[in-house]
This record gives sequence, C-alpha cells and structure tokens, in this order.
Amino acid sequence: MKITDIKVFPANIAGRSQLNIKVETNSGIYGWGASGITGREYAVIGALKHFKPLLIGKNPMQIGAIWQDLYRGQYFEGGRVLTAAISAIDIALYDIKGKALGVPVYELLGGKQRDYVECFASLRFSSKKELIDRAKTLIQEGWQMLRLAPAEYEEGKYASTFEPRTSIAIIADWLTDLRKEVGNTPTIGIDYHHRLTIPETISFLQRMPIGTIDFIEEPIRDESPEAYETLRKMTNIPFAIGEEFASKWQFMPYLEKNITQFARIDVCNVGGITEAMKVASLAETHYIDLLPHNPIGPICTAATIHLAAACPNFTWLEEMNTPVENPGLDDINYYPIQPKLDGPRYKVSNTPGLGVEFNEELALKNKFKPVETPRLKRKDGSFTNW
Repeated sequence: MKITDIKVFPANIAGRSQLNIKVETNSGIYGWGASGITGREYAVIGALKHFKPLLIGKNPMQIGAIWQDLYRGQYFEGGRVLTAAISAIDIALYDIKGKALGVPVYELLGGKQRDYVECFASLRFSSKKELIDRAKTLIQEGWQMLRLAPAEYEEGKYASTFEPRTSIAIIADWLTDLRKEVGNTPTIGIDYHHRLTIPETISFLQRMPIGTIDFIEEPIRDESPEAYETLRKMTNIPFAIGEEFASKWQFMPYLEKNITQFARIDVCNVGGITEAMKVASLAETHYIDLLPHNPIGPICTAATIHLAAACPNFTWLEEMNTPVENPGLDDINYYPIQPKLDGPRYKVSNTPGLGVEFNEELALKNKFKPVETPRLKRKDGSFTNW
C-alpha cells in the first residue's frame, strides 16, 4: 500500500474554522485527520504542502517512521504549526491502518482499557445566574465534572474589556455561591485561559473557601515552566496545563517537576496519536492523569477517544456539545458518521479505524474564511490575553 495524495478541507462550522485532511492510498483505503490550530488554517495548509511530496509513495503503515521523518527531517524542528500538520497526518495514518487491519485504532495502541470515555462539560457563562442555572441543569443530566469558562467580559458597558482584578473579585464570589448551590459531589474546575499573572492567580484562589474548586486550568501563560513552578509552590490547588503544547518536550518539565496535576493534551496539536501516547506514558510515570483538550470537532474527538480507551491514566474528555450548549461542532451535514454521546460519555466503538467520516463535497462547495479568536483589551487600551 502506498500514499497517493493528501487533500485539505478547511471549513467553517458553527461559526468557527476547522482544517480536516484526507490521506489517500492506492488500495482505495483513506484516512481522516485534523489540525487543532483553529484560525490559522492557511499556515497549517502551507506546512502540509511542504510535507506532501515527502509522503507520496510512502507506506502508510509505517506510522512511527513517517512521524520521525516529518519531525526531524528539517533543520527547524517543531513549533505548533508544523506539529499541527504532523498531527493531522498521523491521525489519518492510524485511521488507514485500522481500516486496513479491520480493527479500531485503540487496538493498535494495546487494546481498550475501558468501555466508556467519561466527559466533562465545558460550561461557558457570563453571569452568576447563568452559571448556577446551567450547572444545575448539567448535574441533573448526569454530568458530574464541570470545567467553567468565564465570559463575563462579554456583557455590560465594557464588553470585550478584561480587567484581571475586577474579574477575579467577581468570579470568586460567583464560584463560592455555586459550590453552596450544588454541594460537594460535583468536580468543579475553572479555565482562566492564561489571562492572569502569578499574584493575580494567588489572589483569586485565596478569595474562595477551601474546596470551592478542584483545579484551575492555565491561569498564566505557559512559555515559562519556571514561572509555573513558582506558582505551584504558592498554592495547593491542582493545575491543568498543556493544551497548547506541541511535543513531549514541552510537556516534560511540567510532568517531571509535577507542576501540573492534569495533562491537558491535545491529540491534534501535540503530534498526533503517536506523540500523545508517549506523553501519556511519561505522565503515568509521575501519577499524572490525562484531561484532554478537545474543542474542534468529531475527528479530534474520535482520535482522543481511542487514546483515552488505551491509556490507564485517563480522567475526563472535554466536551462542548452538552445539554446547555451545542455549538454545532458535531454538525451532521459535515460529519455523517461520528462518535455519539451517551449522556456524559462516549461508548468506545469497535468500528475499524477512527469511526468517523467527513463530507468533503460540502466543504469544497462552501467558501472558507478563517475565523479569528476574540481580542480583549484592558480599560487603558492595552492588549491582554483572550
């Protein structure tokens, strides 16, 4: 079997942009992959154009060798754009190999260790009432892990303005009230989306009673492990870090120094299933669980389900399509075959390959336009993180 073509399908789905790819072979078997960098699809397509001549004629079954060739076969290794392209190719190759052998991808990773992949609800809110009402609805529907995504900056007189000190004062009060309303059973985390500094993070955490939240996700930027190590020593609240990491090397200091307690691995960014399994093994040696990042679409979801099925140190998979929020990332028009939620979980499928299909004709028919992430400013006009 030989690779004959790599096709790219950028698409606008539910107001966001995605990049899916199709790797074709001379046997008629093809595989689907996806990039995890939303809003920079043209950059990843450019990387794929460089990789395509290197892949034509290769045996798609030699996944590990192809990964090494793509990553190491250039002077400037790594970087999020290049590893996002490698991720898409790697996932597609696993899809091909699973289909060729007649087995689901998790069988290529050692077999499944669980029948279901439990999910956490990504709960977005802009007011205290919205937070509490949505949380109660999710809990009533069986969701016992809530990862909160505050968006209070979208409301009021100063929409799209983010002042950290104002935010932490408001959100700390809202979370304290939420815990009183829902009790001690649900697991509650919050994603501050690297909008804070070290002192702002500590101030936020100190404003809430012990037990209010179970973890905080990426409160500060991740470029400096040393900065996070300093923050780690100042609080006993667990951290969830890693959704932007593009390799096992980026994860290494955070895992080896036990800076993070949850590895927010993104299969579609980190280098695909090949690299994700290595990160998972490294995390296991430090008793750190996987809490996969998964905001893009069904191909990334399917790939992550297979990873989660095969790893012992998995906790919850991120899910944005919930009883209180359905952004349409699972649009049936684009994904006629895809993983289906069963309450707050996915049943691990026995379909060969990834178990997902993409409507390439629809993607080709609809004009694509990259979608930029929102921009936030402080009141003085300076830029800050979204």
